[in-house]
Amino acid sequence: MRAVEDALGITIPDNARIIRNLITGIQYVQDHVVHFYHLHALDWVDIVSALKADPAKTSALAQSISDWHNSSTAYFKGIQDKLKSFVGAGQLGPFANAYWGHPAYKLPPEANLMAVAHYLEALEWQREVIKIQALLGAKNPHAQTYLVGGMSIPIDPDSQNALNAGSIAFMSGLAEIAKEFVEKVYIPDLLAIASFYKDWAGYGAGVGNFLAYGEFPNDTVSNTENLWLPRGIILNKDLSTVHKVDHAKVTEYVTHSWYEYSDGNDKSRHPWDGETNYKYTGPNPPYEYLNTDGKYSWLKAPRYENKSMEVGPLSRMLVAYGSGHKRVQEVVNSVLKKLGVGPAALFSTLGRVAARGIETLVTAEMIPEWINQLAANMKKGDLKIHSGEKWDPSEWPAEAKGYGLHEAPRGALGHWVKIKDKKIENYQCVVPGTWNGSPRDASDQRGPYESALIGTPVADPEKPVEILRTIHSFDPCMACAVHVVDPDGNEITRIKVV
Repeated sequence: MRAVEDALGITIPDNARIIRNLITGIQYVQDHVVHFYHLHALDWVDIVSALKADPAKTSALAQSISDWHNSSTAYFKGIQDKLKSFVGAGQLGPFANAYWGHPAYKLPPEANLMAVAHYLEALEWQREVIKIQALLGAKNPHAQTYLVGGMSIPIDPDSQNALNAGSIAFMSGLAEIAKEFVEKVYIPDLLAIASFYKDWAGYGAGVGNFLAYGEFPNDTVSNTENLWLPRGIILNKDLSTVHKVDHAKVTEYVTHSWYEYSDGNDKSRHPWDGETNYKYTGPNPPYEYLNTDGKYSWLKAPRYENKSMEVGPLSRMLVAYGSGHKRVQEVVNSVLKKLGVGPAALFSTLGRVAARGIETLVTAEMIPEWINQLAANMKKGDLKIHSGEKWDPSEWPAEAKGYGLHEAPRGALGHWVKIKDKKIENYQCVVPGTWNGSPRDASDQRGPYESALIGTPVADPEKPVEILRTIHSFDPCMACAVHVVDPDGNEITRIKVV
């Protein structure tokens, strides 16, 4: 939306800005909690060890770090019994795939039991809080109510078929549920688990350069710099200077990607001039073994001024911290103090995990403010949701181009579009997974994943949970770059979406 709106010079109404902020905000909160508990926790939590826990000691541990209501001995005994039934039936369900008993696990049984309980609670919690996005966007994560020029969801205090006072009350209740769980469960769990893994502040540093496009506009200007989470770049881990972002300095290489550029594979292209040409005609997959001297990835290699950049919650929090974002600075300093580590710990696997939690907390705190902004507009009679500008392509210029910068939960997401004869002539996007998972470029610079793994200790190469810890800390979108085939290139499975 932002790229086309930029190309056509469209300004959206304030209500559209607020609703977009709410959709993105609740997606951050839900997505980050789901990542912590359901996609990343099992890298740190030994589920089977929880069977040995003393529920009374687990209750004491939980009550020592939070006043969350589910913290009685009976509650944790019930969770442990449920887990025993899974194990006894030989059906671990969601806990089946992990390296139980691995020497890299450090949590005591009671902490493991507490984490299992909150894993299960988070399943129920996330289903409820994401109803804010269901109301405003209809579908998660790809909302269906976005339109060039605004949103399609109506606002009318007198209609049951539009956003009204009841909708505001409904969202406000869910926002409070979201914030309470983050404050009383997620953050205390994060701090408790991290306290046993402080050595991971020394692993996973990556490239040391961080890019954030910024998010949550405070005004309706296209590609505004007036953002609640600021736009910027940190270079060489230097928090004292936040550099400005110029989208024209973003380019992509295909030197080590399974794509071809028409003018040579050792040159980079800006997305406006980007090409996505897959010309390989041999067997699928197009390799016999991993060869980093040749082409080895489905991803291109994005670079900013020819520098490899990390994107994601850590980048956003570092840029916000360095830019003087007061609330982010308060929470970052508080977390570092509670863990007893210095700012250098941020540049690590542990820092990445902590930054995601910090961002979840400050975003959960902000959601009620956006709801209040929407309610205030409704109260004063401002119900406009779409600009109405240039809705008819006959009003478009013969040629136009634009870009839109956005921060998805996983990181910086840029869209670039060229329009010619009222049709899209070229469209390219550079997504978070491409930044973080990029292969090497023409100068052999590694991407963030590759760099972050250097120096990682691995106790058992057959069970590399340590590798998973760092890769999962980025919250990788594997659908962007992983294709499952057998050695002969045959399809293994097909999933139908009904």
